[in-house]
Amino acid sequence: MQTHPILALALILLLGACSAQQSPPGTGPYAPAGTVRGAQSVDGLVVGHRLMAAGEYRLALKAYQRAAAEHGMNVDVLSAIGSANLALGRLGQAERNLRQAVAADDTFVPAWNNLGVVLMEKGEIGEAARVFRVAFALDNGNSLQIRDNLRLALAKLENPGYSEPVNNDFSLVRRGAGDYLLLSTI
Repeated sequence: MQTHPILALALILLLGACSAQQSPPGTGPYAPAGTVRGAQSVDGLVVGHRLMAAGEYRLALKAYQRAAAEHGMNVDVLSAIGSANLALGRLGQAERNLRQAVAADDTFVPAWNNLGVVLMEKGEIGEAARVFRVAFALDNGNSLQIRDNLRLALAKLENPGYSEPVNNDFSLVRRGAGDYLLLSTI
């Protein structure tokens, strides 16, 4: 079978145009192949925050640990790791991480608030109230969640017989850059 030379040339040009419109490597919908470094990588804190919002606390903890390797154990990383441990119910680890965070930067409000949440969960109401007072003062009373946490701690402190319903519905809510708040429905 004989092909017409103009038809063959048009087919070659058409195929050439199709291959020229391919997107550059790494811009497609798939993850880049090989080891991702530098400008191609997404910050571990950002990934961790997204995973926390999605309820993937174990994966978030891994992302925060990656962020620790990238940024060092700064206040943001320590607070984020503490929040992930809190969400996983690891109160001892969360408390240790959050205490390290407030020691690294004693003006970091999210770490103070989350430390108060951990202390409330552990039943250490007096210290939790003190910690919430610090968070409230540092925040200048701007956060409704911190104010609500402080009110709850003070109510429990003033009335030791105060008890919450047996069927608590707690939820961990993300506030801003890496701070999470444990809320109840009471």
